[in-house]
Amino acid sequence: VAPGSRCLLLLLLGVLGAPALGDPGPLEDVVIDRYYIPKICLREAQMGDFIRYHYNGTFKDGKKFDSSYDRGATVAGVVGVGRLITGMDRGLQGMCVNERRHLIVPPHLGYGSIGVAGLIPPDATLYFDVVMLDIWNKNDKLQITTLSKPERCNRTVENSDFVRYHYNGTLLDGTPFDSSYSKSSTYDTYVGTGWLIKGMDQGLLGMCAGEKRSIIIPPFLAYGEKGYGTAIPPQASLVFSVLLVDFHNPKDGVFLEHLEVPESCKRRAVTGDFVRYHYNGTLMDGTLFDSSYSRNQTYNTYIGKGYIIPGMDQGLQGVCMGEQRRVVIPPHLAYGENGAGKHKIPGSAVLIFDVHVIDFHNPADPVEIETVFRPEGCNVTTRNRDFVRYHYNCSLLDGTRLFSSHDYEKPQEVTLGANKVIEGLNSGLLDMCAGERRVLIVPPHLGHGESGARGVPGSAVLRFEVELISMEEGVPEGYLFIWHGEPPASLYEQMDLNKDGGIPADEFSTFIKTQVAEGKGRLMPSSDPEKVIADMFRNQDRNQDGKITPDELKLKSDEDQEKIHEEL
Repeated sequence: VAPGSRCLLLLLLGVLGAPALGDPGPLEDVVIDRYYIPKICLREAQMGDFIRYHYNGTFKDGKKFDSSYDRGATVAGVVGVGRLITGMDRGLQGMCVNERRHLIVPPHLGYGSIGVAGLIPPDATLYFDVVMLDIWNKNDKLQITTLSKPERCNRTVENSDFVRYHYNGTLLDGTPFDSSYSKSSTYDTYVGTGWLIKGMDQGLLGMCAGEKRSIIIPPFLAYGEKGYGTAIPPQASLVFSVLLVDFHNPKDGVFLEHLEVPESCKRRAVTGDFVRYHYNGTLMDGTLFDSSYSRNQTYNTYIGKGYIIPGMDQGLQGVCMGEQRRVVIPPHLAYGENGAGKHKIPGSAVLIFDVHVIDFHNPADPVEIETVFRPEGCNVTTRNRDFVRYHYNCSLLDGTRLFSSHDYEKPQEVTLGANKVIEGLNSGLLDMCAGERRVLIVPPHLGHGESGARGVPGSAVLRFEVELISMEEGVPEGYLFIWHGEPPASLYEQMDLNKDGGIPADEFSTFIKTQVAEGKGRLMPSSDPEKVIADMFRNQDRNQDGKITPDELKLKSDEDQEKIHEEL
Protein backbone atom coordinates (compact mmCIF):
# COMPACT_ATOMS: atom_id res chain seq x y z
CA VAL A 1 0.00 0.00 0.00
CA ALA A 2 1.46 3.33 -0.98
CA PRO A 3 2.15 5.68 2.00
CA GLY A 4 -0.35 8.49 2.33
CA SER A 5 -3.25 6.77 0.59
CA ARG A 6 -6.34 5.35 2.23
CA CYS A 7 -6.61 1.66 1.33
CA LEU A 8 -8.60 -1.23 2.66
CA LEU A 9 -7.99 -4.52 0.93
CA LEU A 10 -10.88 -6.92 0.42
CA LEU A 11 -8.92 -9.48 2.37
CA LEU A 12 -9.05 -7.19 5.41
CA LEU A 13 -12.82 -7.48 5.56
CA GLY A 14 -12.53 -11.20 6.15
CA VAL A 15 -9.68 -10.84 8.60
CA LEU A 16 -11.54 -8.24 10.66
CA GLY A 17 -14.64 -10.37 10.82
CA ALA A 18 -16.77 -8.84 8.05
CA PRO A 19 -18.55 -11.26 5.70
CA ALA A 20 -16.24 -12.76 3.06
CA LEU A 21 -16.53 -15.31 0.28
CA GLY A 22 -13.53 -17.32 1.50
CA ASP A 23 -9.97 -17.21 2.65
CA PRO A 24 -7.93 -15.63 -0.17
CA GLY A 25 -4.69 -17.03 1.25
CA PRO A 26 -1.65 -15.61 2.98
CA LEU A 27 -0.89 -11.86 2.84
CA GLU A 28 2.03 -10.70 0.79
CA ASP A 29 2.37 -7.23 2.35
CA VAL A 30 1.15 -5.13 5.26
CA VAL A 31 -2.51 -4.22 5.14
CA ILE A 32 -3.05 -0.59 6.14
CA ASP A 33 -6.37 0.93 7.14
CA ARG A 34 -6.07 4.72 7.68
CA TYR A 35 -9.25 4.87 9.71
CA TYR A 36 -8.60 8.35 11.04
CA ILE A 37 -6.71 11.05 9.14
CA PRO A 38 -6.50 14.54 10.71
CA LYS A 39 -7.73 17.42 8.57
CA ILE A 40 -4.38 19.14 8.85
CA CYS A 41 -1.29 17.09 8.16
CA LEU A 42 1.80 19.25 8.18
CA ARG A 43 4.19 16.34 7.95
CA GLU A 44 4.25 12.60 7.16
CA ALA A 45 6.70 10.14 8.68
CA GLN A 46 9.51 9.37 6.27
CA MET A 47 12.32 6.86 6.32
CA GLY A 48 14.93 7.98 8.88
CA ASP A 49 12.50 10.10 10.91
CA PHE A 50 12.28 9.77 14.67
CA ILE A 51 8.74 8.90 15.68
CA ARG A 52 6.78 8.46 18.87
CA TYR A 53 3.57 6.45 18.95
CA HIS A 54 1.16 4.38 21.01
CA TYR A 55 -0.16 0.97 19.94
CA ASN A 56 -2.15 -2.10 20.91
CA GLY A 57 -1.01 -5.43 19.43
CA THR A 58 -3.42 -8.37 19.10
CA PHE A 59 -3.82 -11.69 17.29
CA LYS A 60 -6.59 -12.49 14.85
CA ASP A 61 -8.85 -13.67 17.68
CA GLY A 62 -8.44 -10.32 19.47
CA LYS A 63 -6.15 -11.60 22.17
CA LYS A 64 -3.70 -8.86 23.20
CA PHE A 65 -0.02 -9.73 23.13
CA ASP A 66 1.45 -6.26 23.75
CA SER A 67 0.41 -2.65 24.43
CA SER A 68 2.36 0.57 25.00
CA TYR A 69 -0.70 1.87 26.83
CA ASP A 70 -0.38 -0.92 29.41
CA ARG A 71 3.22 0.05 30.02
CA GLY A 72 2.23 3.70 30.40
CA ALA A 73 4.92 4.87 27.98
CA THR A 74 4.97 5.67 24.30
CA VAL A 75 7.34 3.98 21.90
CA ALA A 76 10.06 6.10 20.30
CA GLY A 77 12.41 5.10 17.52
CA VAL A 78 13.57 5.63 13.98
CA VAL A 79 11.31 4.45 11.18
CA GLY A 80 12.42 2.67 8.02
CA VAL A 81 15.94 1.71 9.08
CA GLY A 82 15.34 -1.87 10.29
CA ARG A 83 15.02 -1.23 14.00
CA LEU A 84 11.38 -2.38 13.93
CA ILE A 85 9.82 -5.48 12.46
CA THR A 86 9.52 -4.96 8.74
CA GLY A 87 5.75 -4.79 8.76
CA MET A 88 5.70 -2.06 11.38
CA ASP A 89 8.47 -0.18 9.57
CA ARG A 90 6.35 -0.15 6.43
CA GLY A 91 3.04 0.46 8.15
CA LEU A 92 4.21 3.55 10.00
CA GLN A 93 5.65 5.36 7.02
CA GLY A 94 3.50 8.17 5.65
CA MET A 95 1.59 8.64 8.89
CA CYS A 96 0.59 12.11 10.10
CA VAL A 97 0.64 13.23 13.71
CA ASN A 98 -2.64 12.10 15.33
CA GLU A 99 -3.37 9.74 12.45
CA ARG A 100 -4.71 6.33 13.47
CA ARG A 101 -4.13 3.13 11.52
CA HIS A 102 -5.01 -0.52 11.68
CA LEU A 103 -2.08 -2.60 10.48
CA ILE A 104 -2.19 -6.28 9.59
CA VAL A 105 1.32 -7.68 9.50
CA PRO A 106 1.79 -11.13 7.91
CA PRO A 107 4.24 -13.54 9.60
CA HIS A 108 7.08 -13.06 7.14
CA LEU A 109 7.01 -9.28 7.90
CA GLY A 110 6.63 -9.91 11.63
CA TYR A 111 8.33 -12.57 13.72
CA GLY A 112 8.20 -15.29 11.05
CA SER A 113 8.28 -19.02 11.70
CA ILE A 114 10.19 -18.56 14.96
CA GLY A 115 7.92 -16.11 16.80
CA VAL A 116 8.80 -14.84 20.28
CA ALA A 117 9.00 -17.48 22.95
CA GLY A 118 6.10 -17.32 25.36
CA LEU A 119 4.60 -14.29 23.63
CA ILE A 120 4.09 -14.68 19.88
CA PRO A 121 3.69 -18.15 18.33
CA PRO A 122 5.40 -19.07 15.07
CA ASP A 123 3.76 -17.90 11.81
CA ALA A 124 1.46 -15.46 13.65
CA THR A 125 -0.34 -12.68 11.81
CA LEU A 126 -0.20 -9.56 13.94
CA TYR A 127 -2.82 -6.83 14.27
CA PHE A 128 -1.77 -3.37 15.41
CA ASP A 129 -3.90 -0.35 16.28
CA VAL A 130 -1.47 2.61 16.08
CA VAL A 131 -1.74 6.36 16.78
CA MET A 132 1.13 8.59 15.69
CA LEU A 133 2.08 11.18 18.33
CA ASP A 134 5.29 12.80 17.17
CA ILE A 135 7.59 13.03 14.14
CA TRP A 136 10.95 14.74 13.91
CA ASN A 137 14.30 14.49 12.25
CA LYS A 138 17.80 15.30 13.42
CA ASN A 139 18.03 17.82 10.57
CA ASP A 140 14.93 19.66 11.78
CA LYS A 141 15.11 23.31 12.67
CA LEU A 142 12.94 25.41 14.91
CA GLN A 143 9.57 26.12 13.29
CA ILE A 144 8.30 29.64 14.04
CA THR A 145 4.94 30.93 12.84
CA THR A 146 3.91 34.51 13.59
CA LEU A 147 0.23 34.47 14.47
CA SER A 148 -0.18 38.21 15.06
CA LYS A 149 2.10 41.19 15.37
CA PRO A 150 1.49 44.80 16.46
CA GLU A 151 1.63 47.41 13.71
CA ARG A 152 4.08 49.38 15.80
CA CYS A 153 7.25 47.60 16.88
CA ASN A 154 10.17 49.82 17.83
CA ARG A 155 12.24 47.06 19.36
CA THR A 156 12.56 43.27 19.34
CA VAL A 157 13.91 40.72 21.81
CA GLU A 158 17.65 40.16 21.88
CA ASN A 159 19.92 37.90 23.92
CA SER A 160 20.25 39.02 27.57
CA ASP A 161 16.82 40.68 27.52
CA PHE A 162 14.41 39.89 30.33
CA VAL A 163 11.05 38.74 28.96
CA ARG A 164 7.57 38.26 30.40
CA TYR A 165 5.32 36.02 28.34
CA HIS A 166 2.25 33.84 28.49
CA TYR A 167 2.25 30.44 26.85
CA ASN A 168 0.32 27.26 26.26
CA GLY A 169 2.57 24.25 25.88
CA THR A 170 1.42 21.08 24.11
CA LEU A 171 2.98 18.00 22.65
CA LEU A 172 2.89 17.66 18.89
CA ASP A 173 -0.35 15.68 19.10
CA GLY A 174 -2.01 18.54 21.01
CA THR A 175 -1.75 17.06 24.49
CA PRO A 176 -1.31 20.00 26.89
CA PHE A 177 1.50 19.75 29.39
CA ASP A 178 1.72 23.27 30.83
CA SER A 179 0.22 26.75 30.64
CA SER A 180 1.10 30.06 32.27
CA TYR A 181 -2.54 31.08 31.95
CA SER A 182 -3.56 28.37 34.41
CA LYS A 183 -1.19 29.97 36.92
CA SER A 184 -2.55 33.47 36.23
CA SER A 185 1.02 34.67 35.94
CA THR A 186 3.45 35.28 33.12
CA TYR A 187 6.65 33.29 32.79
CA ASP A 188 9.52 35.69 33.47
CA THR A 189 13.11 34.97 32.54
CA TYR A 190 16.24 36.06 30.70
CA VAL A 191 16.76 35.08 27.06
CA GLY A 192 19.98 33.55 25.75
CA THR A 193 21.52 32.90 29.14
CA GLY A 194 20.69 29.20 29.45
CA TRP A 195 17.68 29.57 31.72
CA LEU A 196 15.36 28.22 29.02
CA ILE A 197 15.47 25.21 26.75
CA LYS A 198 17.48 26.01 23.63
CA GLY A 199 14.46 26.06 21.35
CA MET A 200 12.63 28.64 23.46
CA ASP A 201 15.78 30.72 23.78
CA GLN A 202 15.92 30.86 19.99
CA GLY A 203 12.18 31.10 19.42
CA LEU A 204 11.74 34.28 21.46
CA LEU A 205 14.42 36.21 19.61
CA GLY A 206 13.10 38.96 17.36
CA MET A 207 9.67 39.13 19.00
CA CYS A 208 7.83 42.42 19.58
CA ALA A 209 5.88 43.16 22.73
CA GLY A 210 2.33 42.03 22.01
CA GLU A 211 3.38 39.56 19.31
CA LYS A 212 1.94 36.03 19.21
CA ARG A 213 3.94 33.11 17.87
CA SER A 214 3.66 29.38 17.47
CA ILE A 215 7.03 27.74 18.15
CA ILE A 216 7.56 24.06 17.35
CA ILE A 217 10.68 22.73 19.05
CA PRO A 218 12.26 19.37 18.15
CA PRO A 219 13.32 17.21 21.11
CA PHE A 220 17.05 17.87 20.71
CA LEU A 221 16.31 21.58 21.33
CA ALA A 222 13.91 20.73 24.15
CA TYR A 223 14.16 17.98 26.81
CA GLY A 224 15.67 15.30 24.56
CA GLU A 225 15.94 11.65 25.58
CA LYS A 226 15.11 12.27 29.23
CA GLY A 227 11.91 14.21 28.82
CA TYR A 228 10.66 16.16 31.81
CA GLY A 229 8.80 14.49 34.64
CA THR A 230 5.60 12.74 33.70
CA ALA A 231 4.28 15.56 31.54
CA ILE A 232 6.86 15.53 28.74
CA PRO A 233 7.90 12.10 27.44
CA PRO A 234 11.40 11.37 26.13
CA GLN A 235 12.05 12.48 22.55
CA ALA A 236 8.98 14.74 22.48
CA SER A 237 8.56 17.66 20.14
CA LEU A 238 7.01 20.63 21.92
CA VAL A 239 4.57 23.23 20.61
CA PHE A 240 4.40 26.58 22.38
CA SER A 241 1.81 29.22 21.66
CA VAL A 242 3.50 32.34 23.03
CA LEU A 243 2.24 35.86 23.73
CA LEU A 244 5.09 38.24 24.59
CA VAL A 245 3.73 40.63 27.22
CA ASP A 246 6.82 42.79 27.64
CA PHE A 247 10.58 42.76 27.76
CA HIS A 248 13.48 44.93 28.78
CA ASN A 249 17.20 44.83 29.31
CA PRO A 250 18.81 45.42 32.70
CA LYS A 251 20.92 48.11 31.05
CA ASP A 252 17.86 50.01 29.79
CA GLY A 253 17.25 53.57 30.86
CA VAL A 254 14.05 55.59 30.56
CA PHE A 255 12.81 55.94 26.99
CA LEU A 256 11.07 59.21 26.11
CA GLU A 257 8.76 59.94 23.22
CA HIS A 258 7.66 63.53 22.76
CA LEU A 259 4.07 63.28 21.52
CA GLU A 260 3.25 66.99 21.51
CA VAL A 261 5.49 69.89 22.51
CA PRO A 262 4.10 73.46 22.57
CA GLU A 263 5.73 75.80 20.05
CA SER A 264 6.43 78.27 22.81
CA CYS A 265 8.38 76.64 25.62
CA LYS A 266 10.01 79.35 27.72
CA ARG A 267 10.89 77.08 30.58
CA ARG A 268 11.53 73.40 31.22
CA ALA A 269 11.05 71.53 34.49
CA VAL A 270 14.14 70.77 36.57
CA THR A 271 14.87 69.01 39.86
CA GLY A 272 13.04 70.72 42.70
CA ASP A 273 10.12 71.89 40.57
CA PHE A 274 6.60 70.99 41.60
CA VAL A 275 4.70 69.47 38.65
CA ARG A 276 0.98 68.93 38.12
CA TYR A 277 0.21 66.39 35.41
CA HIS A 278 -2.39 63.98 34.13
CA TYR A 279 -1.41 60.47 33.07
CA ASN A 280 -2.56 57.10 31.85
CA GLY A 281 -0.38 54.23 33.05
CA THR A 282 -0.38 51.01 31.01
CA LEU A 283 1.63 47.83 30.73
CA MET A 284 3.32 47.06 27.41
CA ASP A 285 0.35 44.95 26.30
CA GLY A 286 -1.93 47.97 26.74
CA THR A 287 -3.48 46.95 30.07
CA LEU A 288 -4.44 50.12 31.97
CA PHE A 289 -3.31 49.93 35.60
CA ASP A 290 -3.89 53.53 36.71
CA SER A 291 -5.14 56.89 35.45
CA SER A 292 -5.37 60.34 36.99
CA TYR A 293 -8.19 61.11 34.55
CA SER A 294 -10.38 58.49 36.23
CA ARG A 295 -10.01 60.42 39.47
CA ASN A 296 -10.58 63.76 37.71
CA GLN A 297 -7.54 65.10 39.54
CA THR A 298 -3.97 65.76 38.49
CA TYR A 299 -1.05 64.03 40.14
CA ASN A 300 1.00 66.67 41.95
CA THR A 301 4.57 66.15 43.10
CA TYR A 302 8.12 67.43 43.24
CA ILE A 303 10.47 65.91 40.69
CA GLY A 304 14.03 64.76 41.23
CA LYS A 305 13.55 64.38 44.98
CA GLY A 306 12.55 60.72 45.26
CA TYR A 307 8.84 61.23 45.89
CA ILE A 308 7.96 59.17 42.79
CA ILE A 309 9.51 56.12 41.11
CA PRO A 310 13.00 56.86 39.73
CA GLY A 311 11.91 56.41 36.13
CA MET A 312 9.22 59.06 36.41
CA ASP A 313 11.61 61.34 38.31
CA GLN A 314 13.87 61.13 35.25
CA GLY A 315 11.07 61.11 32.69
CA LEU A 316 9.61 64.44 33.79
CA GLN A 317 12.91 66.30 33.63
CA GLY A 318 12.85 68.95 30.91
CA VAL A 319 9.10 68.91 30.25
CA CYS A 320 7.36 72.05 29.02
CA MET A 321 4.05 73.30 30.32
CA GLY A 322 1.36 71.74 28.16
CA GLU A 323 3.68 69.05 26.78
CA GLN A 324 2.39 65.54 26.13
CA ARG A 325 5.09 62.93 26.59
CA ARG A 326 5.30 59.13 26.66
CA VAL A 327 7.63 57.75 29.32
CA VAL A 328 8.66 54.08 29.05
CA ILE A 329 10.16 52.84 32.30
CA PRO A 330 11.99 49.51 32.80
CA PRO A 331 11.13 47.66 36.03
CA HIS A 332 14.45 48.39 37.75
CA LEU A 333 13.46 52.08 37.60
CA ALA A 334 9.83 51.34 38.52
CA TYR A 335 8.44 48.72 40.92
CA GLY A 336 11.09 46.04 40.35
CA GLU A 337 10.61 42.31 40.77
CA ASN A 338 7.82 42.65 43.32
CA GLY A 339 5.50 44.90 41.32
CA ALA A 340 2.76 46.89 43.04
CA GLY A 341 -0.37 44.95 43.94
CA LYS A 342 -2.37 48.05 44.72
CA HIS A 343 -2.05 49.21 41.12
CA LYS A 344 -2.15 45.73 39.57
CA ILE A 345 1.42 46.01 38.37
CA PRO A 346 3.09 42.59 38.01
CA GLY A 347 6.66 41.98 39.08
CA SER A 348 9.32 42.95 36.51
CA ALA A 349 6.79 44.88 34.44
CA VAL A 350 7.75 47.61 31.98
CA LEU A 351 5.49 50.64 32.52
CA ILE A 352 4.28 53.15 29.95
CA PHE A 353 3.03 56.53 31.10
CA ASP A 354 1.29 58.90 28.69
CA VAL A 355 1.73 62.21 30.48
CA HIS A 356 0.12 65.62 29.93
CA VAL A 357 1.87 68.33 31.93
CA ILE A 358 -0.62 70.93 33.14
CA ASP A 359 1.81 73.25 34.91
CA PHE A 360 4.85 73.38 37.15
CA HIS A 361 6.55 75.88 39.42
CA ASN A 362 9.35 76.21 41.90
CA PRO A 363 8.73 77.23 45.52
CA ALA A 364 11.16 80.10 44.97
CA ASP A 365 9.29 81.48 41.94
CA PRO A 366 8.13 85.12 42.05
CA VAL A 367 5.15 86.45 40.13
CA GLU A 368 5.99 86.55 36.44
CA ILE A 369 4.86 89.87 34.91
CA GLU A 370 4.57 90.55 31.18
CA THR A 371 3.53 94.06 30.17
CA VAL A 372 1.28 93.80 27.14
CA PHE A 373 0.51 97.54 26.86
CA ARG A 374 1.64 100.59 28.83
CA PRO A 375 0.31 104.07 27.95
CA GLU A 376 2.75 106.80 27.02
CA GLY A 377 3.42 109.47 29.60
CA CYS A 378 2.77 107.17 32.50
CA ASN A 379 3.89 109.16 35.55
CA VAL A 380 1.55 107.96 38.30
CA THR A 381 1.57 104.26 39.20
CA THR A 382 -0.16 102.16 41.80
CA ARG A 383 1.17 101.58 45.29
CA ASN A 384 -0.03 99.62 48.27
CA ARG A 385 -3.04 101.23 49.95
CA ASP A 386 -4.23 102.65 46.61
CA PHE A 387 -7.77 101.89 45.60
CA VAL A 388 -7.89 100.37 42.10
CA ARG A 389 -10.50 99.26 39.62
CA TYR A 390 -9.43 96.61 37.13
CA HIS A 391 -10.71 93.96 34.76
CA TYR A 392 -9.23 90.48 34.71
CA ASN A 393 -9.49 87.03 33.15
CA CYS A 394 -8.17 84.15 35.23
CA SER A 395 -7.29 80.72 33.83
CA LEU A 396 -5.09 77.70 34.43
CA LEU A 397 -1.99 77.31 32.29
CA ASP A 398 -3.72 74.69 30.16
CA GLY A 399 -6.27 77.33 29.13
CA THR A 400 -9.05 76.23 31.48
CA ARG A 401 -11.08 79.38 32.20
CA LEU A 402 -11.76 79.98 35.88
CA PHE A 403 -13.07 83.51 36.52
CA SER A 404 -13.55 86.82 34.74
CA SER A 405 -14.59 90.29 35.90
CA HIS A 406 -16.30 90.70 32.54
CA ASP A 407 -18.97 88.35 33.83
CA TYR A 408 -20.11 91.16 36.17
CA GLU A 409 -21.47 94.65 35.58
CA LYS A 410 -18.55 96.50 37.12
CA PRO A 411 -14.78 96.07 37.25
CA GLN A 412 -13.18 94.50 40.29
CA GLU A 413 -12.41 97.01 43.09
CA VAL A 414 -9.81 96.55 45.80
CA THR A 415 -7.47 98.40 48.12
CA LEU A 416 -3.97 97.14 47.37
CA GLY A 417 -1.99 95.81 50.29
CA ALA A 418 -5.08 95.20 52.40
CA ASN A 419 -5.01 91.39 52.05
CA LYS A 420 -8.16 91.47 49.99
CA VAL A 421 -6.70 89.55 47.00
CA ILE A 422 -4.12 86.80 46.69
CA GLU A 423 -0.55 87.97 47.20
CA GLY A 424 0.53 87.26 43.64
CA LEU A 425 -2.27 89.30 42.11
CA ASN A 426 -1.62 92.16 44.54
CA SER A 427 2.06 92.17 43.50
CA GLY A 428 1.13 92.09 39.85
CA LEU A 429 -1.13 95.14 40.20
CA LEU A 430 1.59 97.31 41.73
CA ASP A 431 3.44 99.96 39.69
CA MET A 432 0.72 99.98 37.03
CA CYS A 433 -0.64 102.97 35.13
CA ALA A 434 -4.31 103.49 34.40
CA GLY A 435 -4.94 101.80 31.03
CA GLU A 436 -2.01 99.43 31.34
CA ARG A 437 -2.49 95.75 30.49
CA ARG A 438 -0.45 92.85 31.88
CA VAL A 439 -0.25 89.07 31.92
CA LEU A 440 0.57 87.67 35.35
CA ILE A 441 1.76 84.11 36.08
CA VAL A 442 1.11 83.45 39.77
CA PRO A 443 2.69 80.38 41.44
CA PRO A 444 0.50 78.62 44.00
CA HIS A 445 2.48 79.78 47.05
CA LEU A 446 1.47 83.31 46.01
CA GLY A 447 -1.97 82.14 44.94
CA HIS A 448 -4.34 79.67 46.57
CA GLY A 449 -1.68 77.25 47.82
CA GLU A 450 -1.86 73.48 48.13
CA SER A 451 -5.53 73.48 49.10
CA GLY A 452 -6.75 75.59 46.21
CA ALA A 453 -10.05 77.44 46.41
CA ARG A 454 -13.51 77.12 45.04
CA GLY A 455 -13.00 76.29 41.38
CA VAL A 456 -9.20 76.42 41.72
CA PRO A 457 -7.26 73.12 41.99
CA GLY A 458 -4.69 72.72 44.72
CA SER A 459 -1.13 73.80 43.82
CA ALA A 460 -2.32 75.37 40.57
CA VAL A 461 -0.33 78.02 38.74
CA LEU A 462 -2.72 80.80 37.69
CA ARG A 463 -2.65 83.08 34.65
CA PHE A 464 -4.22 86.51 34.92
CA GLU A 465 -4.87 88.96 32.11
CA VAL A 466 -5.36 92.30 33.91
CA GLU A 467 -6.21 95.82 32.75
CA LEU A 468 -6.09 98.73 35.20
CA ILE A 469 -9.16 100.92 34.68
CA SER A 470 -8.57 103.57 37.36
CA MET A 471 -6.75 104.25 40.60
CA GLU A 472 -7.18 106.51 43.62
CA GLU A 473 -4.38 107.44 45.97
CA GLY A 474 -4.78 105.60 49.24
CA VAL A 475 -4.18 106.43 52.87
CA PRO A 476 -1.76 104.80 55.31
CA GLU A 477 -2.77 101.54 56.89
CA GLY A 478 -5.15 102.04 59.80
CA TYR A 479 -6.35 105.46 58.57
CA LEU A 480 -9.78 106.28 57.17
CA PHE A 481 -9.00 109.96 56.48
CA ILE A 482 -5.84 112.01 56.27
CA TRP A 483 -5.20 115.76 56.20
CA HIS A 484 -3.24 117.23 53.31
CA GLY A 485 -1.77 119.77 55.70
CA GLU A 486 -1.98 120.50 59.39
CA PRO A 487 -5.45 119.92 60.85
CA PRO A 488 -7.31 123.04 62.18
CA ALA A 489 -6.14 124.17 65.61
CA SER A 490 -9.71 124.39 66.90
CA LEU A 491 -10.95 121.19 65.18
CA TYR A 492 -13.79 120.47 67.59
CA GLU A 493 -15.22 124.03 67.43
CA GLN A 494 -15.20 123.96 63.60
CA MET A 495 -16.81 120.55 63.52
CA ASP A 496 -19.58 121.60 66.01
CA LEU A 497 -21.54 123.48 63.37
CA ASN A 498 -24.49 124.50 65.61
CA LYS A 499 -22.30 125.14 68.63
CA ASP A 500 -24.39 123.02 70.97
CA GLY A 501 -21.43 121.23 72.53
CA GLY A 502 -22.07 117.93 70.76
CA ILE A 503 -21.36 116.63 67.25
CA PRO A 504 -24.01 114.24 65.89
CA ALA A 505 -23.42 112.00 62.85
CA ASP A 506 -24.90 114.43 60.31
CA GLU A 507 -22.69 117.32 61.46
CA PHE A 508 -19.64 115.06 61.40
CA SER A 509 -20.48 113.85 57.89
CA THR A 510 -21.07 117.36 56.57
CA PHE A 511 -17.73 118.59 57.98
CA ILE A 512 -15.69 115.72 56.54
CA LYS A 513 -17.30 116.06 53.10
CA THR A 514 -16.50 119.77 53.14
CA GLN A 515 -12.82 119.11 53.90
CA VAL A 516 -12.65 116.63 51.01
CA ALA A 517 -14.44 119.02 48.63
CA GLU A 518 -12.05 121.88 49.55
CA GLY A 519 -9.02 119.63 49.08
CA LYS A 520 -7.92 119.87 52.68
CA GLY A 521 -7.99 116.10 53.20
CA ARG A 522 -9.04 112.80 51.67
CA LEU A 523 -10.96 109.73 52.68
CA MET A 524 -9.71 106.21 52.35
CA PRO A 525 -10.70 105.32 48.77
CA SER A 526 -13.81 103.19 48.65
CA SER A 527 -16.79 102.45 46.49
CA ASP A 528 -18.92 103.57 49.46
CA PRO A 529 -17.61 106.85 51.01
CA GLU A 530 -20.66 107.12 53.31
CA LYS A 531 -19.64 103.88 54.99
CA VAL A 532 -16.11 105.17 55.51
CA ILE A 533 -17.46 108.34 57.17
CA ALA A 534 -19.85 106.27 59.28
CA ASP A 535 -16.91 104.12 60.43
CA MET A 536 -14.96 107.26 61.31
CA PHE A 537 -17.86 108.59 63.39
CA ARG A 538 -18.30 105.28 65.18
CA ASN A 539 -14.60 105.26 66.06
CA GLN A 540 -14.86 108.76 67.59
CA ASP A 541 -18.16 108.22 69.38
CA ARG A 542 -16.45 106.18 72.01
CA ASN A 543 -19.42 105.71 74.33
CA GLN A 544 -21.71 105.09 71.36
CA ASP A 545 -24.32 107.66 72.51
CA GLY A 546 -24.80 109.12 69.04
CA LYS A 547 -22.66 112.25 69.44
CA ILE A 548 -18.99 113.13 69.82
CA THR A 549 -17.89 115.19 72.83
CA PRO A 550 -14.65 117.22 73.12
CA ASP A 551 -13.12 114.50 75.29
CA GLU A 552 -13.91 111.83 72.72
CA LEU A 553 -12.52 113.55 69.62
CA LYS A 554 -8.93 112.59 68.94
CA LEU A 555 -6.74 112.56 65.85
CA LYS A 556 -5.43 109.18 64.71
CA SER A 557 -1.88 110.46 65.04
CA ASP A 558 -2.54 111.49 68.64
CA GLU A 559 -4.05 108.09 69.41
CA ASP A 560 -1.00 106.34 68.03
CA GLN A 561 1.28 108.58 70.10
CA GLU A 562 -0.67 107.78 73.26
CA LYS A 563 -0.27 104.06 72.60
CA ILE A 564 3.47 104.51 72.25
CA HIS A 565 3.63 106.28 75.63
CA GLU A 566 1.56 103.55 77.21
CA GLU A 567 3.93 100.95 75.87
CA LEU A 568 6.90 102.94 77.11
